[in-house]
Amino acid sequence: MSIIDVSGITKVYRQYKRFPGLIGSLRSLVTRQYTEEVAVRNISFSMEEGEAVGYLGPNGAGKSTMIKMMTGILVPTSGQLSVLGSIPHENRQHNSQHIGVVFGQRSQLWWDLPVRDSFDLHKYIYKLSDDTYHRNLTMYSELLSLSSFIEKPVRQLSLGQRMRVEIAMALLHDPRILFLDEPTIGLDVMAKEQIREFLRMINKEKKVSIVLTTHDMKDIEEICHRMIVVNKGNMVYDGSVEQLRRTLGDQRQVIIDFREEPGAIGIPGMQLMKNEGLRKTYLFEKSDRTVFDCVNQIAREHAVEDASIESVDIDSVIRKLYKKLEEEDRANAHERRA
Repeated sequence: MSIIDVSGITKVYRQYKRFPGLIGSLRSLVTRQYTEEVAVRNISFSMEEGEAVGYLGPNGAGKSTMIKMMTGILVPTSGQLSVLGSIPHENRQHNSQHIGVVFGQRSQLWWDLPVRDSFDLHKYIYKLSDDTYHRNLTMYSELLSLSSFIEKPVRQLSLGQRMRVEIAMALLHDPRILFLDEPTIGLDVMAKEQIREFLRMINKEKKVSIVLTTHDMKDIEEICHRMIVVNKGNMVYDGSVEQLRRTLGDQRQVIIDFREEPGAIGIPGMQLMKNEGLRKTYLFEKSDRTVFDCVNQIAREHAVEDASIESVDIDSVIRKLYKKLEEEDRANAHERRA
């Protein structure tokens, strides 16, 4: 069953134009000119219950704007949007009972109060029963290791500790959908991994649907089964990571440990990406020959100690997609000028 339906959603920001100087100020009083910026352009998709979807795009692509429309903070300019069967901005109070929201750079915690007091206030706001509150708080405290600092004031927490508290609080009232906007920004490797493992668990075990925006592609790869990519307000991809890899040529990363320096290797489709002495990393572009044929040829011609073949990481896949989009934009701009 679809829990989110987005059909032809567009969001346009209108800004009144200011004119410089005193004369410009007087002109602004009688002339109301404005500029328009399209943040989201005619986007459509649906999401089933229990899905984990990554919503990706460069800065300014409209990711946060879409999250804010789905949570009811912003009103779409045009199109139809339904979350849990209702229009978000018209039913914010009702929808808030069934969604959780975490904005990585905005806190819902009380800065000078102990963490537990913020949880208690959340219990009061959402009218949680004592059983639900204590059950969820105990479970999330254990899974996210909150007990060592739950009595500390929020201002004394590290960024990683605060983010774990933010996520636990967003889930305290058993929401059906969890919206996450840059939840791991600025965190160290260990903190990121703990949050990723927790999000995988609540998606799989509790069937909480997740919508995640992030610039850390590892978040997408480890949490989300599906990703939507937007660029300049437009949707440019909706599918799995593996489907995108196949669409863009299905590259492989080949790591070879040589016994001695091999020099330049002139095999079509093999591009040297990293040179670490006798360990070299090549990018293989799928062609008439398989990657195994190319590695076998290298092993016949050079002394090879070991070799491994891996899928290209998701960062490289996304970079290649953005590069392709930039090339298409330049080509279209050239055609318009011609």
